[in-house]
Amino acid sequence: MGYLLLAGAIAAEVAATTAMKYSEGFSRLWPSLVTASGYLVSFALLAQTLKSVQIGTAYAIWSGVGTAAIAVLGLLLFGEGLSPTKVAGIVLIIGGVVVLNLGGAAH
Repeated sequence: MGYLLLAGAIAAEVAATTAMKYSEGFSRLWPSLVTASGYLVSFALLAQTLKSVQIGTAYAIWSGVGTAAIAVLGLLLFGEGLSPTKVAGIVLIIGGVVVLNLGGAAH
């Protein structure tokens, strides 16, 4: 159940960060509200996740997967470039998450 909550926390964080881009510096109401509510939901779900998943593992997955997802969304939605360095960074993030899980993510 912890990892399901963590997936929800990641999805909410990614939605909030994407909405922040659309908020144009918090000058647009609805994207700004989505940003604020998305981060609240994300932190609430992350807090629940920490009841069953180690903090280091949960935070690494939450931040790493969120960062990789935002990098991909930047490419797809906002036309940001994808350099070999950015690809390498995303691969390293995914590799780090895999290694953390192989090292024993549960209590």
